[in-house]
Amino acid sequence: MAETFAIPCVGALMVREVGGQPCVLIQERRKPGAGTENGLLEVAAGKVREYENVFDALRREVHEETGLRVTRIEGEEAAMTRTVNGYEVMSYAPFCTTQNLSGGYSILLHSFVCEAAGEPVSQSPEAGNFRWMPLGECRTALQDRPEAFYPLHIHALGLYLSKENP
Repeated sequence: MAETFAIPCVGALMVREVGGQPCVLIQERRKPGAGTENGLLEVAAGKVREYENVFDALRREVHEETGLRVTRIEGEEAAMTRTVNGYEVMSYAPFCTTQNLSGGYSILLHSFVCEAAGEPVSQSPEAGNFRWMPLGECRTALQDRPEAFYPLHIHALGLYLSKENP
């Protein structure tokens, strides 16, 4: 029997001050073949390609889904790369790591706190209804209706919101 492995993914908790309020970018999931997951609230995220640097993957996924250009990723400056015996390896610390243990498909998601330039597109092939949601509103939505969010993003959002003032 062939083994099946978890898929490495990256997610972006994009933060920005809008109208004097700290906000996080929230979008509605609209992925082909996602079925009942479509319409759930989420952050920009996607799969890491083979041998792709996770920070490059994060920038690519954010741009593909939102049209934004990532300008800062918390923790990127502390990442270490080393080449030994023909291997180039990188060590980094994401803001939060979440693993899907059942349902959907097996994902290992590394979430990072980011800043980005520009404004989100109106919609993309994988997401829509982008909005800079004030942290207090996001916190309330997450507490009152966690089922409205894509499950893999709930803990990272909750962790970030617990560290920030409303």
